[in-house]
Formats: sequence, structure tokens, C-alpha cells
Amino acid sequence: MYVRFNASESLEIIVEAEISNLQHYLRQPQRLVKAIANPTLMEQLSNERFRLKMRPLNFMEIYHFQPTVVLQVTTDSDGTVILSSQECEIRGLEYIDRRFSLNLQGRLAPAKVNGTTYLRGKADLEVKVELPPPLWLTPKPLLEMAGNSLLKSVLLRIKQHLLSQLLDDYYRWIASDNSEETKYKILLSP
Repeated sequence: MYVRFNASESLEIIVEAEISNLQHYLRQPQRLVKAIANPTLMEQLSNERFRLKMRPLNFMEIYHFQPTVVLQVTTDSDGTVILSSQECEIRGLEYIDRRFSLNLQGRLAPAKVNGTTYLRGKADLEVKVELPPPLWLTPKPLLEMAGNSLLKSVLLRIKQHLLSQLLDDYYRWIASDNSEETKYKILLSP
């Protein structure tokens, strides 16, 4: 018996910055990934590919597992960041791992509206899985509710990390960039 779970989450953050600075910052995909993932659970595979281990999860207090996802993170010239899942593995549940698919699509883009700079984003997460026999007797609406809730909690955790860590990193980056620029100007002045 296959079941499908879905969740979406939107994000809008006011950023005190020039949009050109924000676009330049967002063209560094590793910064975004470090903001949404625990650095000890992340492995950079290439400039645009990252393996993320999620914290162990449990489904209906019966199954405990740890998803691992490879994300492709690309950026456009305007600073728009596009995330897409490439691979997924479920550690701890071999039965589920062989009968599981995960699709994550996300987008984060800078925008300027009436002189205010925003970061706007949306993430969609879908999981399809063949249920193990012990869950076949569980009513499908109950399973879907539990699965959708689990996915929503994952997206909310990512959103909370973005809201706190991404902006902190951005403001540190701006401060260090400005201090380097100031040092350079001081060195060049007579």
C-alpha cells in the first residue's frame, strides 16, 4: 500500500540591506545550506551539491529513522536560490528505504518593494512510500495526517533556521566585507 505525504512552507523576511549586496551573498550556496543544516550533519559534495543528514525522526511513535538527502543548490544571476533534492536514503529502516521517494523543491529570492528589501521563499516537500505490513490496517487518513504533520515540522524547522541563522550570517558577512573594504581604502590612502 503506497501513501503520499505533502507539505509546503512560505517565507518572507525584511532585510536591512541593499538588494545588490543580498544578491551577491545569495550566489554562495554553501552559506544557505549552512544556515539550514547542522554543520556536523552536512557534507559538501561539490560547489552545488550537499549531503544532509536530518536529525532522527519517528513516525507514529513506531518507526525511528534518519533521512539523508543530497541537495542541488543553484543560484541565478539575480541571486535567486533554487533547491532540489537529488537522492534520498532512509537509514534505520531498510524496508522503507527501498520503497521510498522524496521530492524537495525550494526557491529563495531577493526582492525590492517600495524601497524595502525582502527575501521571499517557498518550499514544497513530497514523500511517497510503500507502507510496511504492520501499518496496512491503520486508516489512511490517520497515516496521511501523521505523515503530513511530520513533513510540515521538518519544513518549519528549516524555516526557523533560515529566519535566525541566515540573517545573522548575512549581517556578519556584510560587516566583514565592509571592514575589508575599509582596510583596503586605508591602505591606499596617502
